[in-house]
Amino acid sequence: MPIAVVTGANRGLGLETAHTLARRGYRVWLTGRDAESSKQAASALQAEGLDVQVAALDITDQASIRAFSREMQTEPAIAALVNNAGASLKGFDSRIAALTLDSNYRGAARVTDALWDRLAPNAKVVFVSSGMGKLAKFSPTLRECLLAPTLTRAQIEEIAEEFVNAVARGEHEAFGFPSNAYAVSKALMNAFTRVLAREGAGGARRVNAVCPGWVKTRMGGDSAPRSLTEGASGIVWAATLSGEERPNGGFFRDGKAIAW
Repeated sequence: MPIAVVTGANRGLGLETAHTLARRGYRVWLTGRDAESSKQAASALQAEGLDVQVAALDITDQASIRAFSREMQTEPAIAALVNNAGASLKGFDSRIAALTLDSNYRGAARVTDALWDRLAPNAKVVFVSSGMGKLAKFSPTLRECLLAPTLTRAQIEEIAEEFVNAVARGEHEAFGFPSNAYAVSKALMNAFTRVLAREGAGGARRVNAVCPGWVKTRMGGDSAPRSLTEGASGIVWAATLSGEERPNGGFFRDGKAIAW
């Protein structure tokens, strides 16, 4: 039975993704920062006869990530890792910028790095991103840097620090950043996706980013046009890639490539 790990799966898109993967025969590890709500969500799926395990996992806490990684040592290799957990915080200042980047970009990177050695040789890694992370609102210089085929992790970190510091000085627009920490965090997540895919080039693992669209969730709100099922479908597609045509290092919505 293939193993799947879904972060931020106690509600919304993460829960729908976990539900769908479990129905497809995966043994799903449903994880979330809130242990109690995660247990309740897992219990509901277990009541359907699905093989769903539950664990507390705070992607902003290195100790929590290490504990979960140790727990996974007794499991078979992970076939699918879905980095869904994230945050959209109100306001815009350097504190909000730092917290948002630490959750959405660095949190996903930390979890992936911690579980990398536990991934199956042909594992699929999915970063749940957003169309808000597209680079159209960044300056040409930043776009060129983030899209460079030689981009490194260290350079992504430098850009992340530059953004937070520039926000603190009120100079982020002059440096070519949009006034939206969530958008920047997803752009950096996308950049990390490309770097990680390149680092694993030559192997059978696949690393991709997925935009689920504007979905009716607590984050998306009731006005969102897409259902949870519609939003999760593209995530599940990337987590279960099969056949000869298996993209790597791409950005997708509903299984179709979109521009960075």
